[in-house]
Amino acid sequence: MIGWILRVLVAAGLLGSAWVHWVVWDDWAGDMAVVGPLFLVNVVAGVVIAVAVLAWRHPLPALAAIAFGLATLGAYVLSLTVGFFGVQEQFATQEELWGVITEVACVVFGAALLLPGVRGARRAPSGAVR
Repeated sequence: MIGWILRVLVAAGLLGSAWVHWVVWDDWAGDMAVVGPLFLVNVVAGVVIAVAVLAWRHPLPALAAIAFGLATLGAYVLSLTVGFFGVQEQFATQEELWGVITEVACVVFGAALLLPGVRGARRAPSGAVR
């Protein structure tokens, strides 16, 4: 049960981040030469990884979710500090706040999903010999 809840939370984080990036792409990032296509990659990757997390009980989708969250947070930190392909952010919009929340959720819940015994392994029926 905990494994299923964590998978849903990871998928929600991924889909939330994908949605934020879609909204920002539609708002202004679509006009940027490098950042625009990267935002669309983020949208597609978030959806694909979310489906994988929900459908495949394997460590790889959780690892992909963690990598997705860390890479997206890393790009955002760069945009806040030194700039990222011409984008200099200031952490001033709700999209930025929700982006950080959803990406941290990918990392935290994805890591929790990797803990031993959490991924939702099925138990043998009572009385069954293992």
